[in-house]
Amino acid sequence: MKPRIALVDDHVLVAKALAGIIERFGEFTVLYEVENGRQLQEKLAEPGNIPDIVLLDINMPEMNGYETAAWLKEHHPEVHILVLSVQEDEEALIKIMRKGAQGYLLKNVNPAELKQALLTILEKGYYYPDWVAHAMAQRVTGNHLDNNTPAMNEREMEFLRLAATDMTYKEIADQMCVSPRTVEGYRDQLFEKLKLKSRVSLVVYGIKKGLISVE
Repeated sequence: MKPRIALVDDHVLVAKALAGIIERFGEFTVLYEVENGRQLQEKLAEPGNIPDIVLLDINMPEMNGYETAAWLKEHHPEVHILVLSVQEDEEALIKIMRKGAQGYLLKNVNPAELKQALLTILEKGYYYPDWVAHAMAQRVTGNHLDNNTPAMNEREMEFLRLAATDMTYKEIADQMCVSPRTVEGYRDQLFEKLKLKSRVSLVVYGIKKGLISVE
């Protein structure tokens, strides 16, 4: 049986266009299209309506993508969540990951990458965009996780956990009662230790290593 996809997007024309593209791939079945998380809940309550992947928008007027991802993670953890958004920023990606999303695409994605994302998330469990550090993307989507976590001191661990929140670096500095320059030092030390290049890749690493809770 072909993998089954549900589309959750309040832009009806976008959802219809996506459904057509996905059906033309010939490797998936589009179960249904709904306009928000509330409608998705109603569909999932019907027999035989559990998809393999939910393709999820973030900005929706009723039960947005963050709320929907969190609900899916709690009630249907077997369903993969692939976000399709116009937001190309670290904060949105970190927040939706913490809610349970396993992949992230921009809405200007080409069909070939969309197909690859759907296949990858089914096979490996994760799919992240190119602007996440390449080395970290490999750690998440492949079998490249090593068995050793470089030693981190207490302050670096505290910074790592705070980096996974919506706080700015200045707010993190205030929370840790240090200067912004000191926080930048913690960040740069972790970049060097873990061979990473962005805040997003730090958070992905922390989640995969169990250093950051996604609850």
